[in-house]
Amino acid sequence: MGAKSAERTGGGAAPLIQLLEVAGRAVWYLPGSVPACFLLVDERAGGILVNSPPFDARLAEVVERVAKVRFVFFPSRFGATDVAQWRAALAARTVATAEECAAITGPIDEAIDAGVRIHGRLDFLALSGRTRGTCALRSKTDPAIVFFGPALEHGDWPLLLAHDDDDSYENRVLGAVAVHDLRFEFAFCDNYVHGRSRFGPGAAEAIRANLASELRA
Repeated sequence: MGAKSAERTGGGAAPLIQLLEVAGRAVWYLPGSVPACFLLVDERAGGILVNSPPFDARLAEVVERVAKVRFVFFPSRFGATDVAQWRAALAARTVATAEECAAITGPIDEAIDAGVRIHGRLDFLALSGRTRGTCALRSKTDPAIVFFGPALEHGDWPLLLAHDDDDSYENRVLGAVAVHDLRFEFAFCDNYVHGRSRFGPGAAEAIRANLASELRA
């Protein structure tokens, strides 16, 4: 699938790159964002920005040209940058787990728990460990798409890596084991590198293989 891009007429802002289009949904990547920021566009649920980069009014215009953003979702505190500015510019509601709210600078409109849905096609998966409130977003319609935030990390495919500052590596392992039984085809993580990181189809099988290898180590 060839990548598409969308940019502001007249230039100036980096283009968004479309990574995926499938079953009434598309995933766009905001180039150069660290942690990686994605825009999920669902024909029924609308636009969901996953993480926010340093605020740029021109970039916000580019995002709005692609889709009307209803929610800005923060899988963890690591991806929450200039929260108030993005919230105001997009007129969107901000979402994070209750555990992450205290560590995020800026207004969070909805403190969610795992299992909560912002739309029937979308739900959240608790994957605490990297931080206490790390949470993934799943677009459930087949083929399912999961945004893991920092819970998993791209090597080639997403995998489980330990960090010295993990809130709890044991919790990371338990959360990853729960992922083992999920059905999904595509997976995105905070350390996505465009042109190198693989995200699917076949992400679930690759992640299961990586987890099996890690748990045997």
